Amino acid sequence: MALVDRVLLGPGPSNPYPEATAALGAPLLGHLDPEFLRVLDETCARLRVVWGTENARTLPLSGTGSIGMEAAFANFVRPGDVVVVAVNGLFGERMVDVAGRYGGEVVRVDHEWGQPVDVERVLAAHPAPKVVAAVHAETSTGVRSDIGALAVAVHTRDPGALVVADCVTSLAGIPVSIDHWGVDVAYSGTQKCLGVAPGLAPFTVSERAWERRLPKPPTWYLDLNLIGAYVDGSNGGRTYHHTAPVAMIASLHAALGRVLEEGLETVWERHRVAGERLREGLGELGLELFAAEGHRLPELTTVRVPDGVDSAKVRQILLSDYNLEIGAGAGAFATSVWRIGLMGHNARLDRVELVLGALRRVLGR
Repeated sequence: MALVDRVLLGPGPSNPYPEATAALGAPLLGHLDPEFLRVLDETCARLRVVWGTENARTLPLSGTGSIGMEAAFANFVRPGDVVVVAVNGLFGERMVDVAGRYGGEVVRVDHEWGQPVDVERVLAAHPAPKVVAAVHAETSTGVRSDIGALAVAVHTRDPGALVVADCVTSLAGIPVSIDHWGVDVAYSGTQKCLGVAPGLAPFTVSERAWERRLPKPPTWYLDLNLIGAYVDGSNGGRTYHHTAPVAMIASLHAALGRVLEEGLETVWERHRVAGERLREGLGELGLELFAAEGHRLPELTTVRVPDGVDSAKVRQILLSDYNLEIGAGAGAFATSVWRIGLMGHNARLDRVELVLGALRRVLGR
């Protein structure tokens, strides 16, 4: 089979940083090899910097971002716990589904897709929830919500409530500050702004949340007690749990090194500049943006498909003629919105001009 080198400008995965790709080809180490454990420890330390946290329980879970979502609810929701979930897109919907599967009494707070989370409405949904969950960067709509304001509001009313944040599309793309915000549990994915292939879910847990964890959650694979005993040796030594995806962790280690060498604030600025230029260029093409102004993600731009244009056909031509992928919309907007990602290694002006030029030709503009 011939290898195809796509330019991945959809909602993810994105093209990895070259350092991350190179690390996948390094000689394989065993998951209990002292050299690998050194890399794992350093990876966790680098993740703390990117997350903006001192949380001891900061680690890469084996699986994509969705496994992070699963772990967040499996380890911290007991049957009957009231879980308030802000829903302003597809991944808020998934939070509702997952929390319910683990026995949570879910109170959903629906928002119009394309709009940010309304903190006051979330607070008003229930007087004493055990968990409040929301998406920081909603991948389905390209909208950023103020998770810091939400966490402060929740904890001001009830210091014992836990705040869970989906940061799959935000981590290493826009500012994330877990400790400053007061977020208790957060998860992400490697395939977006971190610039790594899909396969790991960076995860972080506050001390407050750790004290509230289930001693024996209804999942063996995602039991943080067992995983923690391997990752940090919290039971007095490294206890084998499952075979860690050593090549993926080496790849994440390399990508984090790349990000921190460039400087986290510089990386955020690179994403901001690229996203701003893309929005300007789409406006010059006469295209209308979907996400609410003032809350648009620089790393993931949503744009309305023009009237009379076949969304799928345009995406197919971009793929076949330009080797370039952009994403369809999600849910009810599957055929009326495009999603264009500039994440990680792709948060560059040359990628912006490439997609704008290709759209100009395909749309005849």
